[in-house]
Amino acid sequence: MENYTWNSYYLQLESLNVSESSKYSVFFCFLFIYLLIMVINVGIIVLIIIDKNLHQPMYLLFCNLSVSDVIGNTYMIPRLLWDILKPPSERLISYYECVVQAFTSHMFGTTSHTVLMVMAFDRYVAICNPLRYADIMTNRMVLKLTVSAWGVAFVLVAVLLGLTIRLNRCRTLISNPYCDNASLFKLSCESVVINNIYGLAFTVVLLTSSIGCMVLTYTSISVVCLTSKNKSLNSKALKTCSTHLIVYFLMFVCGKINILLHRFPELSYYRSISAIMFHVLPGTLNPIIYGVQSKEIRLFFSKLFMSKKVVSHLR
Repeated sequence: MENYTWNSYYLQLESLNVSESSKYSVFFCFLFIYLLIMVINVGIIVLIIIDKNLHQPMYLLFCNLSVSDVIGNTYMIPRLLWDILKPPSERLISYYECVVQAFTSHMFGTTSHTVLMVMAFDRYVAICNPLRYADIMTNRMVLKLTVSAWGVAFVLVAVLLGLTIRLNRCRTLISNPYCDNASLFKLSCESVVINNIYGLAFTVVLLTSSIGCMVLTYTSISVVCLTSKNKSLNSKALKTCSTHLIVYFLMFVCGKINILLHRFPELSYYRSISAIMFHVLPGTLNPIIYGVQSKEIRLFFSKLFMSKKVVSHLR
């Protein structure tokens, strides 16, 4: 008969299975990625705060993505780095820390959807109703949209984790590099039918809402661009919308691959890599994609580097 440990306070993380000879290479690789994510995302946040030219709804809303990337990766990568250097038997995490990590991970994924939906609405108003843009997208409206994006995500994820923490646990192994909801409720020997139903409804509602929002807003934007003879408007719309869609597609693919691989236990190694990429790729590429496409951000950095060159020349 299989031995079970009921409601153990400590859980064991599977983490990444790397050989002794390569663990330091993997460690420094992820350390570099983490520092890169922190530098570019925190840099974008600080830049938008200090530069008054960037105090526009589009950039203020984009700040939410950077904040989400910073929080999501800060609660995942440092713990991953710590576990890489430990032998598998010592990769222990407390149950409460695991729950907080799972909550943070799901908040990261959910807010990525809700914030991008809000940003799609902003682009819709800017391109389809430009004369009323300033009246609609006021600071008050931006604040309401931001609170709504985070508030909806918080409620959805709180219910998701609330249904999981009610379960008794009879196992201790987290089959993932970090804690998430699916890994947590798999620790239980009780019925998880309610968890599966809500998890499915959660995913369907979030995906239906985000995909529907993207289809409606960008269909309307496409109609305006096709019927307009303003080449400047069309060029600007194409640039901003393509950037937004690339970020959405990147986040969507990473998230769905991660969910799909949970259904195949034999592909646990690939699931571990996918779970890490779900955090790392958007956190690294989002600010780069938006930074390259943003004229204001490029202008700020060009002025900054030019001023440094002038100062060094004078010295």
